[in-house]
Amino acid sequence: MSTRLLKSLVVKISFRVSAESESAKIFSLDAAPCTFSDPTLIVRSSDNLPDIKPARCLTENSKRLVTFVALPPKIEFKTNTVQGSLAFLPRKRAARHRGKVKSFPKDDPKKPVHLTATMGYKAGMTTIVRDLDRPGAKMHKKEVVEAVTIIETPPLIAIGLVGYIETPRGLRSLTTVWAEHLSDELKRRFYKNWYKSKKKAFTKYAKKHSESSGSSITRELERIKKYCTVVRVLAHTQIRETPLKQKKAHLMEIQINGGSIADKVEFGHGLFEKPIEIDTIFEQDEMIDVIAVTKGHGFQGVTSRWGTKKLPRKTHKGLRKVACIGAWHPSHVQWTVARAGQDGYHHRTSANHKVYRIGKGKDEKNAATEFDVVPKQITPMGGFVKYGEVKNDYIMLKGSVPGVKKRVMTLRKSLWPHTSRKALEKVELKWIDTSSKFGHGAYQTPAEKRQFLGTLKKDLNASS
Repeated sequence: MSTRLLKSLVVKISFRVSAESESAKIFSLDAAPCTFSDPTLIVRSSDNLPDIKPARCLTENSKRLVTFVALPPKIEFKTNTVQGSLAFLPRKRAARHRGKVKSFPKDDPKKPVHLTATMGYKAGMTTIVRDLDRPGAKMHKKEVVEAVTIIETPPLIAIGLVGYIETPRGLRSLTTVWAEHLSDELKRRFYKNWYKSKKKAFTKYAKKHSESSGSSITRELERIKKYCTVVRVLAHTQIRETPLKQKKAHLMEIQINGGSIADKVEFGHGLFEKPIEIDTIFEQDEMIDVIAVTKGHGFQGVTSRWGTKKLPRKTHKGLRKVACIGAWHPSHVQWTVARAGQDGYHHRTSANHKVYRIGKGKDEKNAATEFDVVPKQITPMGGFVKYGEVKNDYIMLKGSVPGVKKRVMTLRKSLWPHTSRKALEKVELKWIDTSSKFGHGAYQTPAEKRQFLGTLKKDLNASS
């Protein structure tokens, strides 16, 4: 063994000793020459390694006995390699169809009173073109094509107020105040079978608003102002305004942030039985989070569910499997081993979606830009596939979001302030694709199609 090689091994303090290296001279850590001797002494390493032979050498300048312990080569055993993330276990079906907000943004009393979340229904996706505004990047001031998601957001209706008090075990609701008039689409949410029911929900509670000029309602509101630290408003969607066949509205609590507790109560009570539009909660170029349940795929194997490597072609009894699911001991299958099971329909939170546009349903030009010569709406030719027409307000988000078409989406303000250049970038759309999403669409609007093709035979038959 050469002196140069031994020197490098000593510096790393990781080398193998052999009987042939007894007379070899090396340099120790203090650069003093030394000679190997007595390589037969057996000791146990402090790193729980197997028994090894150390090498002892006597330094010439200090006559000090130095022992170097040889480390065996590092051995890695690759078993049960998991491709997917273990952070989301257990991968089972979501308990609820609507995404649940488990954390609202932190309250700041210095800010004005505002709502922090809303709900909408996923309509589909389309394509946009814009100029990238990112100085220093290669694509700066150049056109980029990006995918966006369209979520229809009919105005929510506020119908209640909930006050929470802080306890050592977390928040506890103190009281709930309901509005006087509630729609049938909301009452359906409280019944298993609306058709067979007597439809008497909230009839007794509604009398409190008329008895004694609503003194009991005022008393509950004062209790919230006095004792509560968190105030949330109860709001439901107007599902009858969407193309969905479902008649039962979705209901959720939306936390009110900003201002004092009294300001929150007055703000929430003032929203009773009034519509809450999307542009009063979010604004363009804002970063928001989407909470929803992903698309379900049923029972899937390990290759599809976890992305494990397929076994060789001639493997016995199948190759889309995990060959070794564990050691002999411990005599059970560990939870980290990839196994077949439920794939999809999981509750997920997708963070940091940039708002590209908030469109009004009544605007006939809610999908037009400065470069469009004809007015057009966001609904593509033939409607969104598996959804239909978007006739209400909508929000356009960058990228894809969890869930399938028609699924309810919970939209929440971001939990932290954003300072990155991408988050603060101002977006100006140059073009929004409204061609047919069923096949290769060639026309942006029906008027453009008629102008290009002229009068068709089917038009003549329809007029006659």
